Amino acid sequence: MLALITGASSGIGKEMAYYLSTLGYDLILIARRKEKLEKIQKDIKTNVTIISMDLLEEKNVFILYEKVKDYPIDFLINNAGFGLFGDFAETDLNRELEMINLNIKTYHILTKLFLKDFVKKNKGRILNVASAAGFLAGPRLSTYYATKNYIAKLSIGIYEELRKKKSNVQISILCPGPVATEFAKRAKGEFLIAEESAKKVAKYGIDKALKNKLIIIPDIFTKVGIFFNRFISWKLSARITYHIEKK
Repeated sequence: MLALITGASSGIGKEMAYYLSTLGYDLILIARRKEKLEKIQKDIKTNVTIISMDLLEEKNVFILYEKVKDYPIDFLINNAGFGLFGDFAETDLNRELEMINLNIKTYHILTKLFLKDFVKKNKGRILNVASAAGFLAGPRLSTYYATKNYIAKLSIGIYEELRKKKSNVQISILCPGPVATEFAKRAKGEFLIAEESAKKVAKYGIDKALKNKLIIIPDIFTKVGIFFNRFISWKLSARITYHIEKK
């Protein structure tokens, strides 16, 4: 068994690497920070290949695929991504375009290329790490929420295509609320509500994906919030989200 994880040097991606190793998976770990990947490689008992690469660059995504396409990968985990706090009229456009490249284009390209391979073999699994944000509009984090909506809806559409074809290939989306990672610091903000541990979210996400669950939401409060969001208007939902994000 061989899993590829992007954004594997910290947070959820790193914890997924450690957990998958305990399940017997060999790993291909992708991130920019080589020294962090090397530490994980030393800690893990199964075979680990590390690739230091910045997936903000679209060409690098294709280079990555060419590097690994002949490996017997049967589990793709798209996890790399970041956010940016602030009003849309004031946030940096170039930074947002980088976010769109990483949060959307990288996921889209890797999902497409590996899915084609998995479909040919009629086996394989994809886990796209999205967010509870994928079911909401997000004032003060508008672009980030929009990118996660893209990934959530794309994955759900692919799931139905695979189901209709009775394919053995599986796709899942992990949709946590706030998680204790580097996300808030990198987004130039701070969470003032309780954060789940990255280790707990990673384990829950992997366990549910291995059971072929489509939408994976780790905590009950986020599940309840998303459920009740169906029964209010988009305007009211955006007001509630703005209040939360402004804090």
